[in-house]
Amino acid sequence: MAARRPGTRGSEARPAGGVWQAGFLVGAAVGAAVTVLARRAEAEARTGLVDWRAVGRLAEARLRRAPGRLSVPEIAATEPAYRAAMARVVPALEAALGVPLPGIVDRVAVVDRAGWVQANLVTFAGLFGRLEGELLDQLVPRGAGLAKASMALANRWVTTRQLGFLLGFMGQRVLGQYDLALLSAEAEPGQLLFVEESIRATAAALGVDAAPFRTWIALHETTHAFEFEAHPWLRPYLAGRLERQLTAFSRNTSSLGGDAARAVGRALRGGDGHWLERLMSDEQRALFRETQAIMSLLEGFGDHVMDSVGRDLVPGVETISARFHARRAARTPMERAILRITGLDLKMEQYARGERFVAGIERIGGSPALSRLWEGPETLPRDEELDHPERWCRRVLGRAA
Repeated sequence: MAARRPGTRGSEARPAGGVWQAGFLVGAAVGAAVTVLARRAEAEARTGLVDWRAVGRLAEARLRRAPGRLSVPEIAATEPAYRAAMARVVPALEAALGVPLPGIVDRVAVVDRAGWVQANLVTFAGLFGRLEGELLDQLVPRGAGLAKASMALANRWVTTRQLGFLLGFMGQRVLGQYDLALLSAEAEPGQLLFVEESIRATAAALGVDAAPFRTWIALHETTHAFEFEAHPWLRPYLAGRLERQLTAFSRNTSSLGGDAARAVGRALRGGDGHWLERLMSDEQRALFRETQAIMSLLEGFGDHVMDSVGRDLVPGVETISARFHARRAARTPMERAILRITGLDLKMEQYARGERFVAGIERIGGSPALSRLWEGPETLPRDEELDHPERWCRRVLGRAA
């Protein structure tokens, strides 16, 4: 056997030690980089659940491809027509409802679809802002690490695109809106928005003249102004219920992900009840149904007044109403799926359910019954009364049919 040369063992050990030291340095560098990335990702993730600027860009890009786009001068040229419509609508409503509506004529804006999106971005951001604090603490707690922060950023990317799609979808269908920031810290007065591009396109699709159709839509939205502005108790009352509902929701979101995925699948397959209610606790479901009852009354009362007052105000109102409601009911399977998944089908249900209720109590109690609706919270219909107006009449008027 050859003799081991002095220093051989040491010369063999040094490369292994060098590799170990290099590995340690690389590992430390990677760890430091991951820590920095995690902190940056966490800081970015905690800036919000949604990228609202991106939502606006996505929605407006979708709307730019929609038919019936108008230039700014074309939209501005219709403002006198809306002023003329409001000059006829407000006195007619005041006479029919027995309540003055001062100031609403001065708060009217004619916008394009992108203008409607921008107005509603403020509302959506305000609603999400009520949830973000607690939800972010659950999704990305302080020191959560890169994995959770990355997941939160991925969720924000998806949510941003979903909301962009939703606003782009709604922006092609909304004709007018009484824009009222229910959850604003300051009780600012509402504003009437008329989406001229959609109003003109819908009038053409229905085969009716644009001028009386504008008046008909103005009548509906001004009725919403009457509901809130002639009854100051309604705004804080509804805002309080929305606040409670949002608070209850933000407390119970830890298991929402899996439940939501399963519920969407059930929504596509159909079934009893609405998938949104399947995600709710008993407290949330009770608040939700109470709020839905109020919204059904608001929308149904608007539709009822639009048709009844419109008989003497809007030429060809019977034709306009019949064609409009037929178009509302005749949706494609894809539209129905989108409405159900997003929860917008509930708004469609509000129109029909609320209008049947309002027509029912007027049939039983006449105009005095309609005026009793707005006396205060105790005279609002309960969820089970919407389908049985005689029960509301028995409770509030002391009699039924």
